[in-house]
Amino acid sequence: MIDVYTFWRSSASYRVRIALALKGIDYQPRSISLSRGGGEQHGAEYRALNPQGRVPLLCDGDVRVSQSLAIIEYLEDTHPEPPLLPKSAAARARVRSLAQIIACDIQPLQNLATTQYLSKQLQCSDAQVAAWLVEWITRGMSALETLAADDQATGRFLHGDMPTLADCCLVPQCYSARRFKVDMAQFPTLQRIEAHCVALPAFLKAAPEQQFDRT
Repeated sequence: MIDVYTFWRSSASYRVRIALALKGIDYQPRSISLSRGGGEQHGAEYRALNPQGRVPLLCDGDVRVSQSLAIIEYLEDTHPEPPLLPKSAAARARVRSLAQIIACDIQPLQNLATTQYLSKQLQCSDAQVAAWLVEWITRGMSALETLAADDQATGRFLHGDMPTLADCCLVPQCYSARRFKVDMAQFPTLQRIEAHCVALPAFLKAAPEQQFDRT
């Protein structure tokens, strides 16, 4: 049985939960609360598993994989059906590029560790942190909206008519954008694709509201 260390509101964990659900993979969720007691991710027991102190973390026997995109690619290699990456090299590169806009450019700037540093070390006010979040999420999602709207490869989903790695990243990012009060009306293409995603049982199963550790 695969173990996945997760937190219900973590967008990176959310991505992995979607991929697991789309592929129909059974796993044992292990909650690491990012808020309880100052954050369980900082504890020695979890740091021994993942020195970075982040979620998610996948443990499959002796295999230990951190970082959500690496975990999803591992699942793609070990459980290839249904595929989350298209067949051609060009299409796979496009899907990875769209996913990385979210996972590498947008999400790190909204990450809890980033916002806590702004608040505690730099003494930013709540209003300043909120403005930071809206600014950087809007910049990244605006670029993603343009790329999706202007490319014929976009279909019902970010690439074609089946969900891919990119959609595993998009839905959690939309969730976070709303949480941080970003105006989603700016992104009609992304909202259309999100609606197709969340109509699928796998996306519903992975949603934060459905998780056992929701607090």
